[in-house]
Amino acid sequence: MSTELEMLGCSILLGLAYVIVASVLSSQQRGLRWNASNRDGEAKPLTPIAARAARANANFLETFGFFAAAVLAVVVSKHNTPHTALGAELYFWARLAYLPVYVIGIPYLRTAVWAIAFWGMLQIIEALF
Repeated sequence: MSTELEMLGCSILLGLAYVIVASVLSSQQRGLRWNASNRDGEAKPLTPIAARAARANANFLETFGFFAAAVLAVVVSKHNTPHTALGAELYFWARLAYLPVYVIGIPYLRTAVWAIAFWGMLQIIEALF
């Protein structure tokens, strides 16, 4: 299996971890009753940590589809190279670091880590042209 596909698989698991962290922090604050409800009406605001986890999860989802499509496109078209493998690894490892950096609340480091993941994704996309 190619490095790109391995990183895609790892990123799928990582995406599930993002969902779990955001859900657990939200449920701890709002309670299981709210979590099991239809969530009609106004929910009480999340604490800063839970809100950052929710935003990190949303941010992951904003980029993951592009990453997955790029990986599948380079693998199917056989355009994967050492640069695309490195790009996939950069995306995964930066996204792994992104969650705790965002939840802890380190603003400039968060942006730098996001930029590394984005650059990794661009390395994959570049191979398609």
